[in-house]
Formats: sequence, C-alpha cells, structure tokens
Amino acid sequence: MRAGVLHATGDLRIEEKPVPEPGPGEVLIRVGVCGVCGSDATEYGRGLVLAQPPVTLGHEFAGVVEAIGEGVSGLRVGATVVCGAGVSCGDCKPCREGRTNLCRSYTTIGFHHDGGLAGYVTAPANIVLDVSDSGLPIDTLGLTQPMAIAVHAVRRSGLRAGQDAVIVGVGGIGAFITFAAAATGARVLVVDRNEERLDLGLRLGAASGLLAGSTPLRERLAELGMDVDVFFEVSGSAPGLESVLEAAEPGATIVPVGIQRGEPALPLGRWTLREYTIVGTVAHVFADDFPEAVRLLGTRPSWSDIASEVIPLDLVAEQALQPLLGGASHQIKTLVDPWISEPRPAVHAG
Repeated sequence: MRAGVLHATGDLRIEEKPVPEPGPGEVLIRVGVCGVCGSDATEYGRGLVLAQPPVTLGHEFAGVVEAIGEGVSGLRVGATVVCGAGVSCGDCKPCREGRTNLCRSYTTIGFHHDGGLAGYVTAPANIVLDVSDSGLPIDTLGLTQPMAIAVHAVRRSGLRAGQDAVIVGVGGIGAFITFAAAATGARVLVVDRNEERLDLGLRLGAASGLLAGSTPLRERLAELGMDVDVFFEVSGSAPGLESVLEAAEPGATIVPVGIQRGEPALPLGRWTLREYTIVGTVAHVFADDFPEAVRLLGTRPSWSDIASEVIPLDLVAEQALQPLLGGASHQIKTLVDPWISEPRPAVHAG
C-alpha cells in the first residue's frame, strides 16, 4: 500500500509499505478518506512536537473494516466506520472518570502510531464506531473527527438553548464549532477577517457576523442586543483574544480553543473580579462526542462548502500541508483519498 510518511520537518514521503495486520483488540481499516488539519501541518512544517518519525500521518479518517483481530466483538468485516484516533489506557484516573482525552499515557494514531494517510490503518476497536446505518457518504464521514472536537468544546462550555455565543475565527475548527453551537439553540455571532468565512458561518447557523477590525466586538454586541454567555476564541490570535476579553461581561464563560503563540499577558485579577469561567478544551471523548458528531453531520444536506474536493496522496504536501501553514488553504477541510491518482469532487449528498 502507499502511505504518506513523515520522516523529519518538511520531509513527507509517499512510500510503499506492507499492509499492517490487526493485533489483539484491533481492526484493520481500508481507508476511504483522511482529513488533514492544522496539527498535521504544524508537525510537518514547524518542527516535531507530537509526531514520532518515521510515522504515517493522518488522524481524521473513515473507511471500511477489512479484518478483525483476536478478541474484538461488536464490529464486523465490511462495516463502515470512523475512528477517534486518540488511544487511552482505560486505567488511569481520567480514564476511569470518562475523560479519556486526558489519559496520562494518551497517544494518537497519526502522530505516535501510523495513521490514515495510507491505504490501510490499524486501530484499537474501542475507538472505532460502526456508522454503517448512518447513510452518510464516506467523504462526509471523513469530517467526523473535527466535528467531534467541536462537540466536545461546546459541551465543555455548557452552552444551551436561549443563550448567546460568539465564535472568533471560522476556520477548520471554528466552522464546526459554529454549527455545533447553533445546533444547541443558542444565538451565535461569528467573527472573522474573511468575508467568505463570515458567509459560511451564517450558512452554518450563525445569526449574524462581524468582519474583524471593522467595528469593535463590544459595539457590535450592543447593536444586536446580545449579552454573551460563552465566547469561543478559535483564531489563536492575540487580537482575537484581546477582543474577547474587552467584550466579555462579568460572569461570561471564555473557551480559548485556539492555541496562543508566545506568552500572552494574563490579567488574573480582572478575571477574578469579573468572575469569568475559563474553560480548557482538548481533543474529544470518543464515547460521548463521536456519536453526536455523526448525528450532527447527518442534519445538513451537504458539506461541500467545507470540503469540496478530495485529493490524492501525491498532492498532500503541495495542496494540503503547505497551504495550511501559509494560511492559504482554498477549502476549510482538505480530504485525501489514498486510492486515487487525480483530484475528485467530494461526495456529500446522502
């Protein structure tokens, strides 16, 4: 099989590798599509933090069960599946409490173990969900992992129907958070510096938008009569975080989803006096977030405005990783089909 193997910073090679065999408790998945995200691009272009090369990248994949290892039950050969990619021990305190994303020995398929930018991949059966009955095309199912991250962030925030929310940054994760937040019944305002992404946010369920830099966020909220309960800062930019802190009223919840570069100033005294709730969020909890992510994906007729084209392995660096590094990706989510030699339109109609 062919695989996209990361050997060092900037060194991704498309190689021939043997098809892996599932071990005890594992399944072998024939990959249908695999998404590429900012974490992949960061490992590729800015230095290895998570990845342990040589390793096949890819942690956002969907496919079909090809073989089943010893001791696996509840999955069958031929089942259409999505994979959580995060591998947890099941025994440590966070795992026992159901917070598997905080496992003390957490590892990830695609960074620590060979991932889904390949024809086949093995995964523990307990992080593989049978979605055969969903009726969703494989390209849509390839969006499950980023949607699960959004579901987790919204769940962590406590956002509920009738509340107001702001999402700063309608990019790779911000778009999915917009949809998940609007699905709660909350009123959502999206903020971005790109008009097209603001339009996308409205299509995803936001009630209104704000072009970053045109009007102060606080003023726009006053115009709309919004008293915001939850702010999601997804851009990871200093101006984005500053706008949130300037606009947040006492008692607000702030969810810094985007990772800030450098060391931003932390006005802890102000946060205390305003009684902000600062909520961290990382990855997802497979058992809780993946089924809901699949359900949400099935409530929208098409996701072509998120992922319009599927590319072959040979174009991963040129058309996925490098554009993500430069902030110039032409679609919100890039999907890779390891079995094609030319780009093809994504299929999202059920």
